[in-house]
Order: sequence, then C-alpha cells, then structure tokens
Amino acid sequence: MQDTSLNTAPVKYNKPIIYFLLLWALLNAVQAFTLEIHADEAYYWVYSRFLDWGYYDHPPMVAVFIKAGYSLMHNEFGVRLFTVISTTASLYLMWMMLKRYRVDAISFILVVSGIFVFHIYGFTTTPDAPLLFFTVLFLYFYQQYIEEDSLKLALILGVVIACLLYSKYHGILLVAFTLASNIKLLRRGSFYGIVLLALALYAPHILWQVNHDYPSISYHLSERSADDYQLDNTYLYPLGQLIMAGPLIGWFLFYKGFTAKIQDVFTRTLLVNSIGILAFFFLTSFKGEVQLHWTLIAYVPLSMLVLISFARSAGKPLWFNRLAVINVSLILLVRICIIWGPPFLLKIDAMKSFFGFKDWAHQIQKKAGDNYVIFYEGFQDPSKYNFYNNTTRGLAYDSRHYRRTQYDIWPIEDSLQHKKTYYVLDVWLPGVTTDSINVFAGKWYGGWVDDTRTYQRVEFETLAPKEAVSPGQKIDFDLTVKNPYPFAINFSNKDQKHPVFFEACFFKKTDQITIQKADESFHNISLKPGESTHFKFNVTAPEQPGRYQLIFSLRTEPFFGGRNSKSINITVK
Repeated sequence: MQDTSLNTAPVKYNKPIIYFLLLWALLNAVQAFTLEIHADEAYYWVYSRFLDWGYYDHPPMVAVFIKAGYSLMHNEFGVRLFTVISTTASLYLMWMMLKRYRVDAISFILVVSGIFVFHIYGFTTTPDAPLLFFTVLFLYFYQQYIEEDSLKLALILGVVIACLLYSKYHGILLVAFTLASNIKLLRRGSFYGIVLLALALYAPHILWQVNHDYPSISYHLSERSADDYQLDNTYLYPLGQLIMAGPLIGWFLFYKGFTAKIQDVFTRTLLVNSIGILAFFFLTSFKGEVQLHWTLIAYVPLSMLVLISFARSAGKPLWFNRLAVINVSLILLVRICIIWGPPFLLKIDAMKSFFGFKDWAHQIQKKAGDNYVIFYEGFQDPSKYNFYNNTTRGLAYDSRHYRRTQYDIWPIEDSLQHKKTYYVLDVWLPGVTTDSINVFAGKWYGGWVDDTRTYQRVEFETLAPKEAVSPGQKIDFDLTVKNPYPFAINFSNKDQKHPVFFEACFFKKTDQITIQKADESFHNISLKPGESTHFKFNVTAPEQPGRYQLIFSLRTEPFFGGRNSKSINITVK
C-alpha cells in the first residue's frame, strides 16, 4: 500500500533552492556562452539542419533542442540554451518530488551540485541533455500516477515516455526497471493505454529505422561490441562511476543509496532503477567499452534515494557537509579552469575539442571558398567546420578505418559528385595536399580534387555475417549492391580522371592486414537509381590463425577507401 503519511510535510527552505537554481543556471549560461562548440555538439547541430525522425547514432530529440535554441541565437549559446533551461528545470522538479520526504534544502544543494555528471550536462547539448530532463519528468508524473490512476496522468506519461525514447535509447531502461519495481501496474487498464500511446508516438522513428535498414540497432548492438573481452573495460567502470557520482562523495552516495530502506512504492522504484541501470552497464562492460556518462539516468534516482535517507533520523553523518563542500569546490574549480583554458588543460584530449576550432574552421573556409570540403575520417571535424561557417558543405569521408556515420545518409555527398572539392587531412598526402593550415587547434593539410568521384552511400550486403575458415582458404561472397543515389552510377574507369577500385580488406582489431582487389568484371557494373545487382567476390583468408574483420571497400583516388559493407567476422583456424 502506498504510504501517504509524508505527503503533508511542511514546505521548507524554498528560498535557498531558488537562489541555488539561479546560480546553477547562471554558471551554466556563462559556460555555454564562452566555450567553443564541442565536436559532438557540432555533429548534433548538423542533425538540426536535416530534421528527421531518426539518425544513424541517436533518436532526434537532441536535434529538436538545438533547432529551438539556435533559431533564437546563432551561436554556441543558442545550441546550448535549452540544455541550460532543461537541466535547471530538472533539478527543480527533483526538489518538488523530494519535499514530501522532508528533505532539507542544504542537503539537496550539496548532493545534486556534487554529482559531477550533472555538471557535464548542465550546459553541454548531446542526447543526454533531453534524456536527463525527460527522466526527471517521467519520475515526477509517475510519482503522482502511483497515487492517482487517472486518464490525464496516463496521457501525460505516454507522451513523456515517447519523448524519453526520442531522447536516447537508454531511456527504455528507466521504463523497464520502473515496471520491474511495481508489477502491480499490469493490473491497471490505464497502464496499457500508456504503452499504446507511447508506441504510437514513437512509430515514426521505428518506421525510419525500418526504411534505413536499422542502422542504429546495427551500430549499437553489433558494431560497437568488441570481439575480445578487455579487462580494463570492466575494472575501470566502477572507478569511473565514482568520479561521475562525485570525486569525493561518490563512494558514500553509492553506499547510502544502495542501503536505503524502502518506504513506499516510489522509493522502491528509485532503488531498483539505481541498481538496475548501473548493473546493466557493468554487464555491458564485458561486451565492450562503456562510456562513463551512459549511466547518467541512474544518478537521478540515486541522488533522490540518498536525500530521502538523509531526511530520516540520524540519516546524515556530521562530517558529510564539510566533505560535500570540498567536493563541490573541486568541481567548480574544474569548471572555472575549462572557461579559463590554461595551457595544461589543452593537453587533455577530452578538452582539446573546445579550443581553437573556430579560427581553424574560418581558415579552411578562406581556402575552400564556397566549394565543398571533404574531411578524412570521422564526423568531428566536418561538423565543426559546418557549424562555424553556418553551412552543410563539409563532408565526413567514410574511411574503412573508422565507422559509418550520419554523413553516409545525408544527401551532402550527392551534391559534390564531379565537382571541384577541397580535401582536408591531418597528414601530408604527396601529389594532393598543397596547403598547410597551422592554427592553435593544430596542423592540417589541404589540397584540391578535380572531378570528385565518391561512392560513400553504396553498401554491399551478404548473407554470411560470420565465417570459420582455414588459413589461405578461398571464400566466395555473393554480394548485393543497390544504387542509393537519385542518379545513375557506374564503376567503370573509362574516361574517368580518378579510377575506382573494389577491395576486400582484412583487419585485426584496428590494423589492416591484407587488401585484395576484385576482378575486372566489377568495372562493368552500371546501375540506375534504385536498381540493384549481384557481384561475386572470391576472397582469400589470411594465412595466420586468428580472428579478423572483413570490410568491402570502394576506393577512389585520391581517397583512402570507404566503408561499404558491415563488418564480417572471420575466424581463421
């Protein structure tokens, strides 16, 4: 039975909370205004220039956040505006949920401001920013729904769950663990209405995935998984979470939260979500790398559990406030250093992306003019170029050494075929690069490519995702290739300035082991828009036993070769 005895607790200490939230918003606004765009934020800004129901890496809510803010202010602050607003609103809603448990304002301020991951997404606009907001909004209305089974709350929750899933796929964990904590929800007719409404609102994204051959599912569940278990992914995970929870108080928050006594259905929900989400990503570390911020949504219920525990008699030790003040001071010192940008900070890889790229982007634009610019490998540099020049003429070349990105779906590549383009690399390429771009952000090289020819969006498919073979064994692949462009394509090298080659590339981890070229019949392929055909490629397995990844790649000079197939696991025994 739901315990409502705490619902009549007096409202205390609202003024300190209001002052804290104003200072929180001000600090985040200053950081949002003064700091250069991060590479990921720039990438999501390009999302907002091509609004859609889905993207290769993530659902579209981050693009909506950026579009709304950037329409008001065309700068970094505009990109981050709705993050600053939403994170402040999130903390206020958390306070509103906690007041009934007699949580005092000072404890609330010290705990939530001491959680390091909350500071990261206080001003940085990535999919985690809307995820944080809709996580809190879900818990806010769910707390009411526990007590009142009403149509109004059911409709609101259906919409909020859809927005949660439109923010980041991790949102499904919050929904699943909430249901696990309160199976009695299955007895409510309104529960099924919530599910149906959320699915109906989420249907456009599901259809987008279907129409694009499920790129996000393939990327997150397959391409990001490591073939071999790496111990450091697992033992670094808890250490990283201690930092995310607060460099000095994180250990105590975990202890206090995980040992909290269940008072009612809502606190059980908080406990199950805290433990469940953190445990889920710990298990994920056995399959591949877990980025530290993926657990963001676990810290909302965890911090609330800790504060509810503090509100009980003798729930908070006397030394906690002093340690928490030092903890917050350290975090603030880090944030001030990021704004200031001292030289030692620029040596840290995670910080480099925030400094010097505005000038870098303008220097490249001076050389390229209004022409398309192709950047070798990775979505980061073309996205920053596009943002600072307010354009979409920067393209990420889909290198076989990297991975596919949303640039493989956008129509940018369509527009540069057989045009003069400017090619930017971080290495000197004899015969191509003629310019050096030496700025604060580093050194790059550029050069012109006449009559550009690329096939980045072409994908070769095969029905054999895994193969176990003998050393040197011949493997026949029956590949299906379809023309995804709105114009005809062919792979002939006749009368072409830049020849194209079709190659099978074996990789061992990140090292390219062998390259094998397709036979000359490949150059006879010609496809109209939407037309498909088959091509048989006879590939020779590596001589050395081991586990390899096979990538089929189209290479057009002067580029290094694209990633034109999913990775195929080959085991040589």
